[in-house]
Amino acid sequence: MKDFSGDLADLAKRVSDAEAYLRIGDGRTRLSELEQEASQPDLWDDPDQARKVTTELARVKDDVDLFDRLAARLSDAETLFQLGKEEGDDSVEGEVGDAVAALGAELDALELRALFTGEYDERDAICSLNSGAGGTDAQDWAEMLLRMYLRWAERRGFAVEVDEVQEGDEAGISSATFTVKGRHAYGMLTAERGVHRLVRISPFDAQSRRHTAFAALDVIPAIEDDDDAVEIDSNDLRIDTYRSSGAGGQHVNVTDSAVRITHLPTGVVVACQAERSQHQNRDRAMRILAARLAERQRAERAKNLAEISGDKQAVEWGSQIRSYVLAPYRLVKDLRTDHETGNVDAVLDGDIDAFVEAYLQLRRAQGSDS
Repeated sequence: MKDFSGDLADLAKRVSDAEAYLRIGDGRTRLSELEQEASQPDLWDDPDQARKVTTELARVKDDVDLFDRLAARLSDAETLFQLGKEEGDDSVEGEVGDAVAALGAELDALELRALFTGEYDERDAICSLNSGAGGTDAQDWAEMLLRMYLRWAERRGFAVEVDEVQEGDEAGISSATFTVKGRHAYGMLTAERGVHRLVRISPFDAQSRRHTAFAALDVIPAIEDDDDAVEIDSNDLRIDTYRSSGAGGQHVNVTDSAVRITHLPTGVVVACQAERSQHQNRDRAMRILAARLAERQRAERAKNLAEISGDKQAVEWGSQIRSYVLAPYRLVKDLRTDHETGNVDAVLDGDIDAFVEAYLQLRRAQGSDS
């Protein structure tokens, strides 16, 4: 029978590492505390506090249960290998090999979690996508990127709310705001924050010339608790209602109750047109506004805007983080990490995890949480 000793020793080391970065020791203690809180009969007397308790309970329990499953599967594989070796039973070789491969693959996916070092990495992400230089091609490119991120979120099992979309003059979109909901959504999407460049034969050029277009993604963490709350004076707000500009329901519901809120002291503008009710649109727009203002407040306290929102750059030549080339050759290359692939179609269909992981590895190596 094949000797799996080295493979199993490597897996044991990786499971031990997982125990450390998942903070399983602290997690077991916290799990007991949260289960006691959740069992209190008056828990839901304060719905906000109840949601905080149950959300944290689910997260901590997921981590502890995941680690326990990995440790148990490793123990089973080790036991089966030892029995097969002692009994000279080669028939278990395939089963041990399958167990080693499956456990290795699961640890590969889990180890991405070790790269989340930012304070807000576990949170939902509020994303803003804007077309830049490149005219109609740039607006078409922004819509392509929106589809890419929606497909990526679907692949990962994240929920997405498209809050507002502004259609382009001739094609595509000029901007979009969407919220990605799921654990570590913000941490992962920080890797995508910046300017994205597309090079292709333009479908809008009658002479079929090659064009370059730019679009930018900005990402901020959603607010989760009272510690993040920002006092917003209603007198500081200008609230406008307007008809949705959605393309026949392609992105949003058709509604006469779209809402745009301007925070006059800062000039921050948010809009929502995803709901049919003006009241619902206003509530969602206020949540986005609160998150944007909280971002500004955190950045001011830290005296470093890049800590939360990253460097703001012009959406044009020389500022891109990644290039997507469709002609004269096919290549997607990240200019920060040098990670690249020739499978452009897969990337545009949402297969961006390798780019995300490469950036998070770089961020950890540089000791940065931005």
